Amino acid sequence: MPIDIMGLFFFAYRDFVRDADALLEMQGFGRAHHRVIYFVNLRPGMTVADLLDILRITKQSLARVLRQLIDSGYVAQRHGETDRRQRLLFPTEKGRDFFEVLSATQARRIEAAFAALPEDTRDCVRHFFAEMTERGDQQLLRTLRLIEPMS
Repeated sequence: MPIDIMGLFFFAYRDFVRDADALLEMQGFGRAHHRVIYFVNLRPGMTVADLLDILRITKQSLARVLRQLIDSGYVAQRHGETDRRQRLLFPTEKGRDFFEVLSATQARRIEAAFAALPEDTRDCVRHFFAEMTERGDQQLLRTLRLIEPMS
């Protein structure tokens, strides 16, 4: 029944973010910072506009978080080569290192969960999450290489 899945989803997410939240808090950051660090590392050189589309937050909210990450040396912002109005985002070495630490804690939890399941489970879980995502974002998932392109 979906209500059971909703409860399991809550507890899984709570525990999934716990370790990362603690590491973020030590830097004075929150989950919004984590999301920016994640996507900037996933796709270095993305534009601020692309990040706004992904996160679906206001420009004002992103500006505050981005300013903190830039000022703290985790993210670098450069102008586009062909369009100087574009703002391109890149992780710094410090940002890549922090991303690796944050990702390692969450990857260990995912790997431990998969280790307790049958071999073919990874594709089923990936498919489940892709199906939970809005249809309009399927191309974005492919662009970010989070799901396979349709053949």
